[in-house]
Amino acid sequence: MERTYADMISKPIYQILTYMTHTSRIEIALPLAVRELVSLKLKETAGEIRSFEQRYGTDFEAFKTAWHQKQVPNQYSYEVERDFREWEAAVSDYEQLDQMRENLL
Repeated sequence: MERTYADMISKPIYQILTYMTHTSRIEIALPLAVRELVSLKLKETAGEIRSFEQRYGTDFEAFKTAWHQKQVPNQYSYEVERDFREWEAAVSDYEQLDQMRENLL
C-alpha cells in the first residue's frame, strides 16, 4: 500500500500548510512552504552578512585575505575571532541555501 503525504503529516501541520499556501493539496502546499522557508532563511542570512560587512567595512573574501595576512586589527580578540567564524558560517549557509533555492525552481 502506497503512503501519501497526508498520511505522513500531522493534522496541525497540514492545517498550517494549507492555510499559509492557500491550497488544500499537500503535494503543492509542501513545496511552496519549503520554497518560502528557504527564501526567508536567505534573507535572514543576507542580513547577517550585511551586518558583518558594515561592521568591518568590507566583504568576507577581503576580510579573510586580510585575516590570513594578519592585517585585521585585534585579530586574536575573542570578539573578532568569533565574528570571523560566524561570518564564515553565514557565507557558507547563504551559498547552501542559494543552491537549495535553485534546486527548488
